[in-house]
Amino acid sequence: MNQASPAGVPRWHWHRRLYNWVLHFAGTRHGMLALILLALTEPICVPIPADVMVIGMCLGKPKRSLHYALTCSFFSVLGGTIAFSLGLAIGPERIVSFFDTIRLGGKAQLALDLYSKYDFWAIAISALTPVPYMIFSWVGGMAEVSLAKFIGISLIFRTMRFGSEGLLFYFLGERARRLIEKYFNIATIIVIILLATVVYIMKWLGHRFSG
Repeated sequence: MNQASPAGVPRWHWHRRLYNWVLHFAGTRHGMLALILLALTEPICVPIPADVMVIGMCLGKPKRSLHYALTCSFFSVLGGTIAFSLGLAIGPERIVSFFDTIRLGGKAQLALDLYSKYDFWAIAISALTPVPYMIFSWVGGMAEVSLAKFIGISLIFRTMRFGSEGLLFYFLGERARRLIEKYFNIATIIVIILLATVVYIMKWLGHRFSG
């Protein structure tokens, strides 16, 4: 039986081996460099969540957890911005044309339109939860949403994600790992519900006072 994987890490054997290979750097003198490289490349092309390095580094030095979390947040958003820019360079026409060759151009256009319509939620949820931030970074550029909005929302919610992990390790140490592995997905669902409630209340108040 496979051991439980950290939040967001699938149980596939090849993925687990790659995860273990990445995580072992956390205990070496190259740990910080590995953290930066993973955080930077994950939103572009690497199928390993940067959480694994944050967890590994924080376990080694819990009192530096916030430093690791903020470093990861910054470089993750930088990587997401690079992926966004590459998607922007590809543009909606090329991606729809590509999917036209396999008769899925209409669905590709629908996906881009939905992203444009719900860009806040697409960026926020992918930045905060196990939903692949990499995919939504690329598609955000292809959908030609606002780069400033993408960066701003990503900074807030990537910092919320990694920062919450850093805070847990700072105060709880080893116990934080068990909490994250067991309750991460539930916690992110609760945060999304709270976020939706806050946005709804803000919109309601805006309509009430403008009416």
